[in-house]
Amino acid sequence: MAAARTAVRGLTDDEVQTIRDGLAAGRRPRVMFTESAGQIAGQVGQVIALTDPAESDEWVVVRFGRDELPFSPGDLQVAPKGAAARKAAPAPAPEAPPAPPQPEFVIDKPLPVAAPAPRPTPEAAPPAPAPRKAAPARPAKAKGPAGLTVTLAYADGEWTVAANQGAKALAKPYVIRPAEALRMVSLVDVPGVQEAVEQIMSVERAEAEQQAQRLRAELAEIEARLAELRDAG
Repeated sequence: MAAARTAVRGLTDDEVQTIRDGLAAGRRPRVMFTESAGQIAGQVGQVIALTDPAESDEWVVVRFGRDELPFSPGDLQVAPKGAAARKAAPAPAPEAPPAPPQPEFVIDKPLPVAAPAPRPTPEAAPPAPAPRKAAPARPAKAKGPAGLTVTLAYADGEWTVAANQGAKALAKPYVIRPAEALRMVSLVDVPGVQEAVEQIMSVERAEAEQQAQRLRAELAEIEARLAELRDAG
């Protein structure tokens, strides 16, 4: 009985983290394709990026030759040191059967020629094993657009809005009015968010009222001073 083949495991979480650290350091970690990758099993490529696993099961982008294709962690394993692309060894050419020995004749006097002995029938060679069919290569999945992030922030008494698509900034933070910020927050039904915004608005209103009272008091003093000056004139 033939021994059962051991299934090759894919990348573990620790190996994925090691690859992520290598990419952050500017390296391109080398990986080897497992049998689940199809006809390129055993070949070696370089990881050039890790995309979002929530968007696709194939989020490990590997450069293989001139192609850059996404694969799942189960299609890959860490390449051993010194590993190179695996090529099929050429089948050995069949050896030609040796020619039967030819009898030697020396003419001394006429002799009756003996009939040649029958050649032994060569044993039939065992049939060659049928070639294995390579698994069809899976078409690469088209990459979707990068995620869009809109950020509403409050700092130093001002509300700002910014927008990014992936690593590209679509809109740098710009200041909006508190009423606009409150209207945006009202569209988000998340517990605690509206309460936090209302608390910020209450603090701002209280500060604005205090400032208005101070200005009224200063204006009253100025008007009283002006009245005194008029009476003195």
